[in-house]
Amino acid sequence: MSGFLIRPATPEDADNILQLIVDLAVYEKAPDAVKATPDLLRQNLFEKQYAHALLAMNGDKPVGLALYFFNYSTWTGRPGLYLEDLYVAPEYRKLGLGKAFFGELGKIAKETNCARMDWSVLKWNQPSIDFYEKKLGAKPMSEWLGMRLEEDGIDGLQSLVLEAGPSGSTA
Repeated sequence: MSGFLIRPATPEDADNILQLIVDLAVYEKAPDAVKATPDLLRQNLFEKQYAHALLAMNGDKPVGLALYFFNYSTWTGRPGLYLEDLYVAPEYRKLGLGKAFFGELGKIAKETNCARMDWSVLKWNQPSIDFYEKKLGAKPMSEWLGMRLEEDGIDGLQSLVLEAGPSGSTA
């Protein structure tokens, strides 16, 4: 992996981060799903710090991205690190960047006393699944089903608050 550097992203990297996110969306067959903008990235990654990003650099060229945030486990009583996205440009795959990203994320997880690291992978992405299982020793969480509410669903939650009344109880 000579010549590559993994470093924390800075606000000046927002355009490059967005391009890597778009590249990831194309790879995941969802090119129109990206709504992020450089301004949103600067605001939410660097000002509000809702998430953090690492960039893999080949000289001045960004060639990979790991975007993560911290969650909390009630069972362990400790934080966890959730890897939201990991992307390496196709021409830079199989050079050790994925392992290097996980090495850096592992350091961050240890420094912040994380009990675990979690991430999701698309079911059709067998090369990534093989890497996670065979190279990292990760185990699939087949007993869990991912659930999601998008904006319209979140908006719909307001009706639950109205139904609950002033005390907040629905009983």
